[in-house]
Amino acid sequence: MHALEKILAKAANKESVSAGEIVNCQIDMAGINDLYLQTIRSFYEMDGEKVYAPDKTIVFLDHYAPASTVMQADNQKQFREFCREQGIDKLMDINQGVCHQIMADKGFSKPGQLIVITDSHTTTHGAFGAFGTGVGATDLAIILRTGSLWFRVPEVIRINLEGQLRPGVYAKDVILSIIGKLGSDYAVYKGVDFTGTLLKQFSISERMALCNMTTEMGAKTCYIQPDEVTFAFLEGNKVTDYEVFETDSDFQYSADLTFDVTDLYPQIAAPHSVDNVFPLSDYEGEAVHQAFLGTCTGGRVEDLAVAAHILKDSKINPLTRFLVVPASSQVLMEAMEKGYIQTLVEAGATLVTPGCAACLGTHEGMIAEGEVCITASNRNFPGRMGHGKAEIFLASPASVAAAALNGYITDPARYLIEREGQDEKNS
Repeated sequence: MHALEKILAKAANKESVSAGEIVNCQIDMAGINDLYLQTIRSFYEMDGEKVYAPDKTIVFLDHYAPASTVMQADNQKQFREFCREQGIDKLMDINQGVCHQIMADKGFSKPGQLIVITDSHTTTHGAFGAFGTGVGATDLAIILRTGSLWFRVPEVIRINLEGQLRPGVYAKDVILSIIGKLGSDYAVYKGVDFTGTLLKQFSISERMALCNMTTEMGAKTCYIQPDEVTFAFLEGNKVTDYEVFETDSDFQYSADLTFDVTDLYPQIAAPHSVDNVFPLSDYEGEAVHQAFLGTCTGGRVEDLAVAAHILKDSKINPLTRFLVVPASSQVLMEAMEKGYIQTLVEAGATLVTPGCAACLGTHEGMIAEGEVCITASNRNFPGRMGHGKAEIFLASPASVAAAALNGYITDPARYLIEREGQDEKNS
C-alpha cells in the first residue's frame, strides 16, 4: 500500500485498502472556516445536538478576518456561540491567521493523520505526511455528528523532483511549472506524492507551498514522506505523538513522472487560469498596480524574509500598492522579531491582518476594473481578488517583491544576487 492508503486503512480500522474502494473513516482533526456557516445549520438539520468529538474540532475565523460587513460579523458571532455551546475550545479567532498555518504553528498537523477542513487547499498538510483534504459544509456537518466520513481511496501519482534550483527560483515556481505542463485537471481525485532529491533543499515552508498548489491540479490529497526536515520542525513545535507511514516498495503508482528543475527559471501564471503558465521573462516589464504577498501559499516567515531582502533600504514604486499579509499571528511575531516587517513597512508596504484577506476577493485589498495584481497566493480566476475585469498573475514571493520594487513584473534573481554580494562585502 501507499502511505496515504495506510492512513485511510488505519482510520477505517481495516488491515488494507486499495484504490477505488469506499471506506468510512474516523477523522483525526476536523476544521471549519467562517465561510461555512452552513455547516452549523446542516448539523442541526441532521438533528445534531452534541458534537461527536469537540476535542478534534477546530474553528477558524480567517477568511473574514476581521469582519467587513454585517453578514460576516454575524457569521463569526454564530461560530463563537456554537463553540461555547458545544465545548469546542479550539476557536481560532480573527487574530490568529489562516487555518493551514495555524495547524502547523500549533502542532495540529502531524504525520499519519486524516485532516479534513472546509477549505480546498487542505492538501497543504501533505507537507507533514498527513492525509489532508477539503470538503463542503454538509460533509463537515456529518463529521460533527458522527466523527467520521466516507472516502473513495484515491489513485496516487508520483512526481519525482530532481536537480538544483537557480537563484530566484522557489517551490512556487516549481509547482507552477508542473501545473502548466500537466493542466488543471490532471490529478482530479488523485493523491500526489512528491519524491526526489530536490525535497531535501525544501524547508517545511516551501513544502507547504508545493503541497498547497496541488489543489490547482485537482488533487484530492498530497503527500511528502516525513524525513529529518519534518522531524526537526515537529520537534521545534514540541510535537511527539504521531505515527509515520511508509509506502511499500512494490506499490504501483497510477503515473510516475520526473521533473528536473536545473534549467527552470522563475515562472508566472497569467490570467485567467492557474495552468496558463509561462516563464516570467515573457511578461517582464508589464506594469502592476498591486503586489500581494501572503496567506496560506506565500505568507510564511521565509516569504517575508526574501521580500525584506529584496526591498531592504529601498522604496516600492509609487504607482504600486504592496500588501503584506502574514499567514498567522505567530508568523507576524517572528517576522517582527527578525525585523522583516519593519523593513517592508519602511519600504512602503501596507501591513494587513493575518488571514486570507484579498485572496478570496471579499475585503482588504481588492482590485478594481482594469487593474493588474501580481500575487503569491494560489488562484487567478476572473473576479478572484475583486473586479471580474481585473488581471491576476501568480508568482513566487520573491517575484512579487521585485514587482513591488519596480512597479512592473521583474525577475527577482538579480536583486537576490546583488544583495547577497553587498551583504558579503559589508560583512
